[in-house]
Amino acid sequence: MATKTIVVDDIDGYDGDDVTRREFEVGGGKYAIDLGDANFKKLGELLAELAPFVERAAVVKQAGRARKSAADPAPRLQGYTNTDVRTWATEQGIEVGRGKIADEVYDRFVAAHPDARPES
Repeated sequence: MATKTIVVDDIDGYDGDDVTRREFEVGGGKYAIDLGDANFKKLGELLAELAPFVERAAVVKQAGRARKSAADPAPRLQGYTNTDVRTWATEQGIEVGRGKIADEVYDRFVAAHPDARPES
């Protein structure tokens, strides 16, 4: 029993004899797709139009994981989280942004919660 493999164009479903795996590059990335001659020609034309844009574009790197600073290894609070500090500060009318909590906010929290003072 013979088996025949039919390769189909990934764009339009065409299944002619000219459909084959085609490799191409864009911006340093390598890709492969099954295309017939007509769609491969269209791809070549599109890539030629795209080339000046890719050449002038900057590569955007994916953000890495944040690293914990070794400069301040001691815990800021004992038994409380930053969420606790933010909630307390908001209730007190103290503005706390989304970034690092200011030292003065920690100081005020510890003054109001003596049990939060870290062990020295």
